[in-house]
Amino acid sequence: MLFVLLAVEGVSILAIRPLLSLHVFVGLLLIPPVALKLASTGYRFFRYYTRDLEYVAKGPPYVLMRMLVAPVLVAATFGVFATGVALLVVGPGGGIVLGLHKASFVIWGGAFAIHVLAYALRVPGLVGADWGRGRGTPGMALRYAILAVTLVAGLIIAVAALPAAHPWLHWHGGHDR
Repeated sequence: MLFVLLAVEGVSILAIRPLLSLHVFVGLLLIPPVALKLASTGYRFFRYYTRDLEYVAKGPPYVLMRMLVAPVLVAATFGVFATGVALLVVGPGGGIVLGLHKASFVIWGGAFAIHVLAYALRVPGLVGADWGRGRGTPGMALRYAILAVTLVAGLIIAVAALPAAHPWLHWHGGHDR
């Protein structure tokens, strides 16, 4: 689900002017699911480094990912979303904020690509194991409920904040139509 929403956001960048409202909507929609992903990953990180046997048995992430890519990806994720929201607050002509948004996205894109490539071979096994567990797996219902709540929260945020994007929809580099 997160990957699909990120893909939609990425496609909107390819034609940003006509798809700006979609870009803003999906960007806002992504805030709670991305926060959930960061929280769950942080939880696993914490459990591993506090030597919880279940997490230690699964082994550490790749060293390069752990020491370089993950910190850059997390920082760039915060940067992309913080500057995106800031652009809605400051409005068109965001100057340095727009530049920071673009720069943080470039950094995020590189780190995300490395992250995806590093773990791509694990995905089919993880998805298969997840689907093979069945409904009776402890915590499965809670996991899906939390995911649903983050999506609903994202929808509420996106719908409520989308009017703030209105000035951007009519901005053309300082030249109104």
